[in-house]
Amino acid sequence: MSRSDDVLKLHRLARTGGSAVLLAWLATRIGGWTGVVDAEPAPGSGAGAGPESALRGAAEMSARGLRSAVMESEGSATLLFALDDRRALAAVLERPQPPDAAALLADAAVPLALVLRAEEAERRAERAGLAESRAREAVLHLLMNGGLSAARQIAGALGHSLPDPMRMYVVECRTGQRGEVARLCAELTGGRAWTVRCPVYVRHLIVLVPAGPAAAPGEDDALAGALVGVARDAVVGVSGQAGLREAPAAYSQAFHALAVARGRGERHARFGPGPELALAAHGAGSGWAGALLAPLHTYEPKRPQDPGVRELRATAHAWLNFTSHATRLLKIHRNTLAGRLRLIEGLLGLDLARLADQSALSLALRLTPGGTSPGAIPDPVPGLDEVLRDPSLTDWARAHLRPLTGPDAPPGARATVRTWLDHDAQLVPAAAALGISVPGARKRLTRVEALLERSLLQSPSARHDLWLAHRAEELAG
Repeated sequence: MSRSDDVLKLHRLARTGGSAVLLAWLATRIGGWTGVVDAEPAPGSGAGAGPESALRGAAEMSARGLRSAVMESEGSATLLFALDDRRALAAVLERPQPPDAAALLADAAVPLALVLRAEEAERRAERAGLAESRAREAVLHLLMNGGLSAARQIAGALGHSLPDPMRMYVVECRTGQRGEVARLCAELTGGRAWTVRCPVYVRHLIVLVPAGPAAAPGEDDALAGALVGVARDAVVGVSGQAGLREAPAAYSQAFHALAVARGRGERHARFGPGPELALAAHGAGSGWAGALLAPLHTYEPKRPQDPGVRELRATAHAWLNFTSHATRLLKIHRNTLAGRLRLIEGLLGLDLARLADQSALSLALRLTPGGTSPGAIPDPVPGLDEVLRDPSLTDWARAHLRPLTGPDAPPGARATVRTWLDHDAQLVPAAAALGISVPGARKRLTRVEALLERSLLQSPSARHDLWLAHRAEELAG
């Protein structure tokens, strides 16, 4: 093989295979060890590993400012060619070495140096992208747990501002398309959208889009339509307009709209108008919520490493919304999650295996968004049933449940939901009680999802609101 053929081969390998493939070919071509050695390797980088003669040669070349060197010993020779101020391409060969080895290594140094720089730039870009992705996830976590000020600060450090007011979009697409969807959101909103890869569902992208007075008419529908046009199987759920402080409610709305969009030909839907439980229950329930959560809000961890009040509230929120998937959101082990839930149960005297206690905790957390009761705790403290007897909650419950008995309701919709709730929203025992198969029960509840415009089978689920609505209606009966 001629030298020109070798040079062409080196450049082709550098372009198509990278440094590892190029070095492997060199080793085979000259019949010895080849590698990149560093005179001052960074700790833990793995750079600089190689035969002792190559390491000594690289250090000496760097100290003297040499561009090439040959170190001979009995039976072997080490050839070195500088790649930059610290690193060198080295080859350790048995003597006598091939006559063209020096020329081949000299020719390889240029493409190898270039491809190493390109690979380092790619690694830096990947690290920067990962860091920004994690920072965006942290902003989302803070928004969902009331840390609005810290969320704004982190977003500002990334060179962005969070839209307020906004609409929240949940886009479901193939995992490999989330980057393309994020780029499209930035393009269509002039860079004003804030996108986050969902830490729980790998196919979901969460997007906060400005929805202030300056938004053009129909902008949200146009954006949703453009997003579903990116991929054949993309689906989009859109919340109502909300402030950043209402991010948890906006996410639930967008998630419920996503469940509706899956059954529509246009593959996107906006959250249907309807009464909000937290607004209806605020007057009658704020004192009850503060009393229920008082043991949690006054809890002081015994050890510095134990979770504090904010972490326990975040854990409760995450588990109520995502059940066992909360570990992905909180970045904790399942045993840690289980331990925190036991602590919450012990502090509040609840059994979180029961849907009734889950629903009570869900309502109490929504009525105390800042971590404390918005009003004074009454004496005596009312119970949940007393709160649910309030006329405003009776009206809310009837409006919430009305679609189950309306003209569009499938036969047995109310009984199906009631049985499902009576069995703590567990599909298998509910199907047995209804005398149908599990797939049959799932199909019934899927039809109810479209009827209520709420997600039931996938979390965040409307099961807590449905249980509270049924209980309020029973008490008013």
